[in-house]
Amino acid sequence: MSKIMHMRGFLTSSPGASPLAACSVGAACAVVLALAPAPAATAAPATTATTAATAATAAPATTAAPATTAATAAPGRTERSAGAGIPAGAGIPGSTRSLPLVPLSHERVLGTAPEQGLYRTGLDRFALVGVVWDDPGSELRGRVRVRTRSTVTGEWSGWRDVEAHHADHGADPGTAERSSRRVRGATAPLWVGDSDGVDVRVRPTGTGGESGEDSEGGEGGEDSEGGEGGTALPSGLRLELVDPGEDTGKAADTAKAGQAADKGKAGEAADKGKAGETADKGEAADKGEALPANLPADDPPRTELDTEAAIAASGANSDITAFGATEIPELDQAATESEMTRLQGPSRAKPHIGPRPRIVTRRGWGADESLRERGFVYTKKIKAAFVHHTATGNKYTCAQAPSVIRGIYRYHVESMGWRDVGYNFLVDKCGNIYEGRAGGVAKAVLGAHTLGFNSDSMGIAVIGTYGANKPAGAAVTAVARLTAWKLGLYGVDPSGKTYLTSAGGNLYPKGKNVRLNVISGHRDGFATECPGKRLYAKLGSARSSASRYQGR
Repeated sequence: MSKIMHMRGFLTSSPGASPLAACSVGAACAVVLALAPAPAATAAPATTATTAATAATAAPATTAAPATTAATAAPGRTERSAGAGIPAGAGIPGSTRSLPLVPLSHERVLGTAPEQGLYRTGLDRFALVGVVWDDPGSELRGRVRVRTRSTVTGEWSGWRDVEAHHADHGADPGTAERSSRRVRGATAPLWVGDSDGVDVRVRPTGTGGESGEDSEGGEGGEDSEGGEGGTALPSGLRLELVDPGEDTGKAADTAKAGQAADKGKAGEAADKGKAGETADKGEAADKGEALPANLPADDPPRTELDTEAAIAASGANSDITAFGATEIPELDQAATESEMTRLQGPSRAKPHIGPRPRIVTRRGWGADESLRERGFVYTKKIKAAFVHHTATGNKYTCAQAPSVIRGIYRYHVESMGWRDVGYNFLVDKCGNIYEGRAGGVAKAVLGAHTLGFNSDSMGIAVIGTYGANKPAGAAVTAVARLTAWKLGLYGVDPSGKTYLTSAGGNLYPKGKNVRLNVISGHRDGFATECPGKRLYAKLGSARSSASRYQGR
């Protein structure tokens, strides 16, 4: 049984607490409870506005001429922007715009479902796109392709495939998050960079040719040629245009610092002969990693600590870092073991835990805490880690990674209807690690990443698409370092096996006890391509490296 913790505007008592959080939004001063990584206990309910504790209540674990349409949003779906109804100073730049797709031909061929799409220019800035539909239980059987117009060059990109089969990500069947009326079916999001024009085509399986469109690559679409008759597309198809807000100079500095640190560690690992922990030759220098020279020099967007949700999210990490921290610093082995003793009490045996890696907090990557649902949901423990790729494409720089994450977060919450971003952690191609779903990086936060196996597990997503592309060595090393630390908090060997009970999926029926690698790929729990065959092939290296980091 998982636990849900509601943080009702309380102030942390940890060292470094910010004066601006001296009182809660509701005018009551209080203290944020520092939660150990052990399973969350049910607290006594708060009885007055001045109670210095919060209530923890149980919750289930859970090339034809393009068509042009009017600039109207889908019925009941309007342009959404951070800051609406939020106290001054609390908003993070960014917005989501939802536009209905339309048939691209007024003539319906017998036995064929019409292709749908949208062509628009002169739009407000967006950098991430995806397609959603009404029924999350319906599958989009077809191909989704998109091209966009750059705000920098004014040029159109080539056609790119969008991963259409994304139902394998999400909350477990029967949970409150999965059953919410807000939840919608969706493709994976695709990072396109700063754009102001879009052309999207959704073609059902079996509708024939490709209209002369040449794809830039990617692994999102399946070949829809051939077949007799067309498969019906889901109802309520809409294009989601996400503006994650702009990154600035210090975000680039943060990415550079993390990249330099990881490169140093990789070199040290190579000197020690730890095979598999460093990049293959030529692999680390992925195209597009060079930082732009014209980034602004002012501060990146930061989550203001003057709202109930922001105070709660920051306070959830106050057991291991200062309140309001933008990153959780790395620790050496001795300091990590000392911290573990402080959190869990002394142990007779020497703990097997890897040194805590540097982790950029939600505040560090600029999460708008007003978007997510209130409260945190926990599972009992962490027995396994599922590795994913975000399928957002590889055309991002490490300086842009916080912006990509803000885009994914908005897409998961506002477009797909989830309570928060689905992954517990994200890793960029430079090896920077980012806090995902809110609730505390050292705690057993229930995610929405591996349908059927979210309980007693965590989800780590490497930003990018890794079916045909190799993951950077720094990213694989980061996965190993993160799992060595987090699994170590729960006494788990990264190179071992474990059992998880399925909550239902397309590989294992509900209730089946399944034996899995402790570090598994998404495809091990669900029939999917995720995390891409090239990243999946690196998981053996991540397991052995993580085990060595733990001193096994």
